[in-house]
Amino acid sequence: MITFAYPRLLWLLLVVVPLAAWYIYNQLKGGATLRMSSTDAIPRSTRSAKYYLRHIPFVLRLGAISLMIVALARPQSTEKGSNVTTEGIDIVLAMDVSSSMLARDFNPDRIGAARQVASKFIVDRTSDRIGIVVFAGESFTQSPLTTDKSSLLSLMGQIRSGVIEDGTAIGNGLATAVNRLKESDAKSKVIILLTDGVNNSGQIAPLTAAEIAATLGIKVYTIGVGSMDMASYPAMDMWGNTVYQKMKVEIDEKALREIAEMTGGEYFRATDENKLSEIYDRINKLERTEIDTTEYTLYHELFTRYLWWAVVLLIAEFLLRRLWLKQLP
Repeated sequence: MITFAYPRLLWLLLVVVPLAAWYIYNQLKGGATLRMSSTDAIPRSTRSAKYYLRHIPFVLRLGAISLMIVALARPQSTEKGSNVTTEGIDIVLAMDVSSSMLARDFNPDRIGAARQVASKFIVDRTSDRIGIVVFAGESFTQSPLTTDKSSLLSLMGQIRSGVIEDGTAIGNGLATAVNRLKESDAKSKVIILLTDGVNNSGQIAPLTAAEIAATLGIKVYTIGVGSMDMASYPAMDMWGNTVYQKMKVEIDEKALREIAEMTGGEYFRATDENKLSEIYDRINKLERTEIDTTEYTLYHELFTRYLWWAVVLLIAEFLLRRLWLKQLP
């Protein structure tokens, strides 16, 4: 894109109009005349190419004047861009995969709804490193911290209940997530802990893991998943078939609330998949990545090329006038 530093000087190009008019007027007016009774005695002479090209020097001069005026207006090419600096957040999703997560108070069940909502959360966090930890009776890392969203989504989709010993080791799950973040240099470190039960296994107490998280500057958001009263839980009948029976929903909200308060996070209760989605959206807004955008414009001066072309035209005009067109037939 070409712009001009002094665009008003381009009005000087109108000077070309009176100069051209003056030249045309002089050409039409002609020189001295000689009256003769007849021109039959004068042999007709053919006109050479020089006669028809005699106007070229004037045209070259006008072109040179026009280019010099454009150069005075300082033409510039502009290049616009921006520098984007991001300060990402390291986030670990700690997800309960115990058998109770197969309860049908969510659609299709608790673990299925949690996977869907967490996957959307991963997609929205474009510049953050995210890791995944799963826990039941014990815990393990499903994915280390990474920015590879396709890999995260694939591993999230592979989360199932029943792949590890059953139980609810909230303390172990939180401790594993803390371990994933303890070497992180990120400005902000966050754990989103999702569970539907009460800590009943594992070697580490939930509040002990929370104290370690607080010491390391890790913020923990806790989510209790389950309806407020009864829910259909999976169970095995006497023939080994899976059946669903109504049972009371029990979530250690007191411990989850203490974990959140101790680490500077917040506790949420999700009673259905829509509420769970709203909770993740709220956390998404609370933990925003800092993006610093600096816009800039680069200017490249172009007036020298116009001056050089003006000089070329003036030299061409001088050579044509003094050499080739010096004498006309």
